[in-house]
Amino acid sequence: MLAFLILVTVALSSAHHSGEHFEGEKVFRVNVEDENQISVLRELASTKQIDFWKPDSVTQIRPHSIVDFRVKAEDILAVEDFLEQNELQYEVLISNLRSVLEAQFDSQVRATGHNYKKYNNWETIEAWTEQITSENPDLISRSTIGTTFEGRTMYLLKVGKAGLNKPAIFMDCGFHAREWISPAFCQWFVREAVRTYGHEIHMTELLDKLDFYVLPVVNIDGYVYTWTKNRMWRKTRSTHAGSTCIGTDPNRNFDAGWCSIGASKNPCDETYCGPTAESEKETKALADFIRNNLSSIKAYLTIHSYSQMMLYPYSYADKVGENNVELNTLAKATVKELATLHGTKYTYGPGATTIYPAAGGSDDWAYDQGIKYSFTFELRDKGRYGFALPESQIQPTCEETMLAIKYVANYLLEHLY
Repeated sequence: MLAFLILVTVALSSAHHSGEHFEGEKVFRVNVEDENQISVLRELASTKQIDFWKPDSVTQIRPHSIVDFRVKAEDILAVEDFLEQNELQYEVLISNLRSVLEAQFDSQVRATGHNYKKYNNWETIEAWTEQITSENPDLISRSTIGTTFEGRTMYLLKVGKAGLNKPAIFMDCGFHAREWISPAFCQWFVREAVRTYGHEIHMTELLDKLDFYVLPVVNIDGYVYTWTKNRMWRKTRSTHAGSTCIGTDPNRNFDAGWCSIGASKNPCDETYCGPTAESEKETKALADFIRNNLSSIKAYLTIHSYSQMMLYPYSYADKVGENNVELNTLAKATVKELATLHGTKYTYGPGATTIYPAAGGSDDWAYDQGIKYSFTFELRDKGRYGFALPESQIQPTCEETMLAIKYVANYLLEHLY
């Protein structure tokens, strides 16, 4: 037993302590009332290294909103003083990020291989894509849609009963590297699809009549980096000529109002839009696949975290799509369905007004390609753990999200046939 405990401890420490250790770092929440307080936070961000969790950058803060951000240990006192001097109301969501990150691995499952109730590293997920495909040849096929900047293979799973020219739903996870609950959901979805096929009438009908393209991790290089060097990494790992800063925000890199709002042209920023639209190999691979399969793809679902929201176009402009009323009605019904299991409350609406304006997102791009059902899900939670959601919440999060995805798929079926 002792040897086993030592192994577990070593595994946990190697998972996220070989680089940044986050000891003593705090996550603050500030309630922002007006433009004056926004400029105060801008001043703070210009003098200290602040990692914005929600929204993604200081430029996206709006009046009457909540702002969550991470502060390095050595800056805590200065930041607290600054907030108090400027009379900003704040609370500490996380008082020591390291202890919360260590507590992430709180599931009672201690399997060495792949497990659906745990966070799995990329090597484990990659092996899983091969295994689940070989075990379910009638329902799953695996293809390669491209490679990442660092040369890793991007695997796409096609889930559905083999048939001719079926309409399809494209779903991706793991755009932002630190949002670990996202890839966990894509794996859960695939498992549930094959586990309940032939046993549950609803899922059986969905897989008989639809195909699901599932991309388990978009930003694989970034995801690997969160396991090996820096748990809070967000972007890709590409390099840029003339800058020592690494990575592009893949969800600001699509050709949808590219870099016009809520994105940065500075390679050092978390919301860097890249030198050009689709500059990232990962973004281009995803976009190429969808372009090549536009005739069959009827819905696009992208899974992020955190804030418990269901968003639809547009985010790059304060405008709505032509089927806005339908999208709003569908989102309202979907979040109602999601809440039936654990009572989890989601908000919903167009991206720009519901969360914040942001250009270059995959959902807006997919919508502009003619995919009329395009949604972004922001999974749990609302900030208590943020990007450090514990493993014990994987199952309930995935169960309720499953209800939402099936609801959207069922709606699609009813309106296609």
